[in-house]
Amino acid sequence: MVYDRQAVEEKRKEKLPYDHYKSIFKDRDPHQVAENTGCIYNEEINELIVKMMDRKYIVKYPTGEILNEDYSEIDNYSLKTLVLRYLMNGKPVAPFHKDITYRDIPGGNVYYRNFHGRCITRLARTFANNLEGFEKACMSIGAEKVPLGDMAYKFEFVNNVFVTFALWRGDAEFSASAQILFDGNVSFYFDAEDLAFVGDVSIGILKHLAAENR
Repeated sequence: MVYDRQAVEEKRKEKLPYDHYKSIFKDRDPHQVAENTGCIYNEEINELIVKMMDRKYIVKYPTGEILNEDYSEIDNYSLKTLVLRYLMNGKPVAPFHKDITYRDIPGGNVYYRNFHGRCITRLARTFANNLEGFEKACMSIGAEKVPLGDMAYKFEFVNNVFVTFALWRGDAEFSASAQILFDGNVSFYFDAEDLAFVGDVSIGILKHLAAENR
């Protein structure tokens, strides 16, 4: 019973930011949002389509309700908050084709410890000793192989936002390790706090795809 109360409270806390951004989203011009992010806006049914790696999400306007591509519900308020923040904050800035680290992002030093544990360490544990699975997952979303570490791929997380995952195998002397890089334009779409969830979501999607492609 205590566990259930905790779960309900956690869901409530996750829902609060989503409700907040929904209340702001309704006042945005959907045509401008589509122009800024490159997302498709269907004026006839008032829906924006957000492509995230291998997935598509439907965003209702003006309510800000977010659904899967098949219109099923999404029970992940953090993900839905991230989608709305992307739509509201995104600027039409093309990739710089120059990678930066999380520490290079404004606020990155402040949140680095959280990002390292939540994303970089998790990436290494998930894939550094399963490079075959990592490669298959990356190839399934059309990622580009890049010369870094023992294996690295660059992929488009959402329109114009590119992320690179690099991996180093572990051995008798060194533990497995990883690095996550972002194209230099990333600050025009996400802030440092958002990017911790970008990494988290990306790893989750690739892990799922790796399991599917065994």
